[in-house]
This record gives sequence, structure tokens and C-alpha cells, in this order.
Amino acid sequence: METEDRLLTPGEVASLFRVDPKTVTRWAAAGRIGSIRTPGGHRRFRESEVRALLEGDAGATAAFESGSTAQP
Repeated sequence: METEDRLLTPGEVASLFRVDPKTVTRWAAAGRIGSIRTPGGHRRFRESEVRALLEGDAGATAAFESGSTAQP
């Protein structure tokens, strides 16, 4: 059974990476970080993916650097 992953706003992700929220939005538009669109069109980010990038998970970091969000 899969547990539900918390969704973060661009502002929350920006705080974790210490960048501007617009930078996070650009990363998502470029495919460097996966995002989900709400019915209202807002972007949300899976906390597990963001944490993996922050913690230096090799697969997530490589995907971030290459601009790919494909899962193995």
C-alpha cells in the first residue's frame, strides 16, 4: 500500500532550496523537477522528490541536473 506524499507549494520548495519561488517554477517548466497541477492550475511538488534532491539521492540529482524527471 502506497502512502500519500505531501504536496509542497513553490514557496515551500523555494525555502528549502533557498531560491526564489519563480526559480522553482522555472525548474518545473524546464522539467528539472516534477510537478503536479491542481485543478486551479497551480503547481505542487511531491515532498519525497524534493527531499531526495536535497539529500543528494544520486538518481534524483542526476535527473535534476539533466532536466529529466523520468522514474526508473
